[in-house]
Amino acid sequence: MPAILFTTILTLSALYVPQPLLPVLSAEFGVSRETAALLTTVAFIPLSLAPLVYGVLLETISARRMLRTAVLLLAISEGLMFVAGPFSVLMALRLVQGLLIPAMLTSLMTYTSQTTAKSDMARAMSWYIAATILGGFAGRAMSGLIANLLHWRFSFLLLGIGLLVAWFWLGKVKDVAVVKLSPAGLKLVGKVLSDPMVRTAYAMVFCFFLAFAAIMNYLPFRLAELSPGVDEFRIGLAYSGYLMGIVASLNAVRIHKFCGGAERVMIGGLGLFALALMVMTIPAVPALVGGMFLLCGASFLTHATATGCLNRYVTQNKGAVNGLYVSFYYGGGVVGSWLPGYLYRSFGWSGFMLALILVVLTALSLSLYLSRLVQRSLLP
Repeated sequence: MPAILFTTILTLSALYVPQPLLPVLSAEFGVSRETAALLTTVAFIPLSLAPLVYGVLLETISARRMLRTAVLLLAISEGLMFVAGPFSVLMALRLVQGLLIPAMLTSLMTYTSQTTAKSDMARAMSWYIAATILGGFAGRAMSGLIANLLHWRFSFLLLGIGLLVAWFWLGKVKDVAVVKLSPAGLKLVGKVLSDPMVRTAYAMVFCFFLAFAAIMNYLPFRLAELSPGVDEFRIGLAYSGYLMGIVASLNAVRIHKFCGGAERVMIGGLGLFALALMVMTIPAVPALVGGMFLLCGASFLTHATATGCLNRYVTQNKGAVNGLYVSFYYGGGVVGSWLPGYLYRSFGWSGFMLALILVVLTALSLSLYLSRLVQRSLLP
């Protein structure tokens, strides 16, 4: 499990390394903030599609085998980011990384679910989500620090070295045999999506990650508006709210027991998410940073709860189910990391935030419907 968690941390670090660097990249390459933000969006696009393919492949090949191959290729791509010249080359490399990261995420989720007893599934998924949160924070904070001390390119080089360490470590992890073959392609997708509870869970995570991705991608630009001259390191530290996500996800099981069920926790988490967005509309840096703590805690508690519920609920085709979950999750990220930027430009921060609040309220209504579906399924 330590090798899996270490790899998970590095995977999410690779996904989010550019975010605190967006203002400096925008200035260095002479591109708009919406164009700079595409460094995140272009990685999310394959993330919303490729997990479906990888999920189907994981019905026939080893999760460990797929994971090690993707880790090695991602390490090489990070080294190329260190030496890449034009902005267009950076974009192309980020697209390649977007094809590799979902292979890693889907493999990591599937390997964890295959090697964990059903009774321990919620706890195992909480640890997995905690590792993704730490990776998201570490990638942003460390890239900001390294950019301040050395140069932004060294953020990619050092990450590539870490991925090589993960590749060697994963070679010592036991493999898990594939038990059976499943119907491939659209037939399997249709089978998974035929379940109304699964469909509703996917729609819910699409909406809440759309809002989350929008905040994460445009936070550096809002900080620059409120505090002109802010450097990359302080921008990276503004993501410290991620640490609340670790606390929330690791205590998800206790919170479920205290609140009387996972469905109630999802509803409460999304309500807190909407409240956090309201706090962040206040035009002050403390409100922005403080709102981040509440937002991250609520978001990752919801995420950990949703993944745990899904993997407890389904008993077959876990590779495809987890692949589709990642697809819907990052499908929201594709939309959220780019499109709301135009609302930001046209209507300012207030209009931007109002749109996100409406999206989160949609997710909240879906969680209420999901709760009703679960209750019906428990009736004799």
